[in-house]
Amino acid sequence: MSKDWVLTMKRVLLSCLVGACALVGGSAVVIPLQIGTTATAQVQPAALPAPDLITQLGDRFEAIARKVGPAVVAIEAVKPPRSGEAGKGKVVEESGSGVLIKPEGRPGYLVLTNNHVIAQARPEQITIHLADARILRPNRVLADPETDIALLTLDEAVGLPAAVLGNSDNARVGRLVLAIGSPFGLNQTVTQGIISARERGQVALGNTIRIKDFLQTDAAINPGSSGGPLVDMRGEVIGINTAIASHHGSNSGVAFSIPVNLVKRVMREMLQQGAVTRGYLGMQLVQSFEAADALKLGMDRLRGALVERVYPDTPAAAAGLRVNDVILQVESLAIRDENHLINLVSTLPAGQRIRVQVWRDRSVATLDAVVGDWARAQARFRAEP
Repeated sequence: MSKDWVLTMKRVLLSCLVGACALVGGSAVVIPLQIGTTATAQVQPAALPAPDLITQLGDRFEAIARKVGPAVVAIEAVKPPRSGEAGKGKVVEESGSGVLIKPEGRPGYLVLTNNHVIAQARPEQITIHLADARILRPNRVLADPETDIALLTLDEAVGLPAAVLGNSDNARVGRLVLAIGSPFGLNQTVTQGIISARERGQVALGNTIRIKDFLQTDAAINPGSSGGPLVDMRGEVIGINTAIASHHGSNSGVAFSIPVNLVKRVMREMLQQGAVTRGYLGMQLVQSFEAADALKLGMDRLRGALVERVYPDTPAAAAGLRVNDVILQVESLAIRDENHLINLVSTLPAGQRIRVQVWRDRSVATLDAVVGDWARAQARFRAEP
């Protein structure tokens, strides 16, 4: 092996070694620079990002609770004993919730609540507990058992917190809501949920509750919550919490609230007239109109209200309505079910002429009817043996 060849190989190896170190060295130079950049960012952190949606939503819930909570009250009522119960002769103590409002054009305040919370109790037997621990008694009690709405008047009260009544027509399915009340005596309890459904009427409640058009919610409502407000994300009352569907008597995620637009109408009439006027036709409707029944009658879908009985000497009898007629439409409004028909007719004034479309003998017929006065009809029915 010649000396020149050895020298040549040394030069080649030296060149390769320098090239490799440059490559590794280059990488070594780049990586420390990246690490150095990161370290600099940690020493001088960037501004915190804007709160995320969950935080914003929590802040909104908190703001609504602060706004509406002071207007939510707890109610205690002492009632006469119920007949036929064990312990006969003992008074009944009922507890529930309510919400303070300031009606326009009249002095004082009103407490909105459920009739079943204060039914049969006199004003001096009702105690209203405010959020700030004040205790009041109502001047008067105005009640509408058919909707389960009651008003407690506080005519001399001044400077009380008051909630704002919203528009329940805007309470769409899926919208977030809060329920505030006194479940199990735990005052100022706030729960959260959504509007699960609207126009729920197929709900079995007390015998006196005839007008049923509920908002359904999964906000937790329990015994003692009755009469408390259901509130939207504007902090406005859109319903009065009334009932729950439960096998064990406590929250199962299915609760019902009276829409505030119905509350407004009942409140207005009770304050102006002392009672609510309602229309009627004078018939009994099938409460469980099933798809099989509709098919037997030749209908291609389940809709309308099936007539089970027509009372004599009533607007329904005068209009020619018959058993097994299915009322499909009143004027231009399609009827969903029997509860929808009851609610609709009840809002009509006595004496109004209406056109009724019915399914009869596998075809559509149209009848004319005149709405009657429900209060007069009740008096007549009570007088009859």
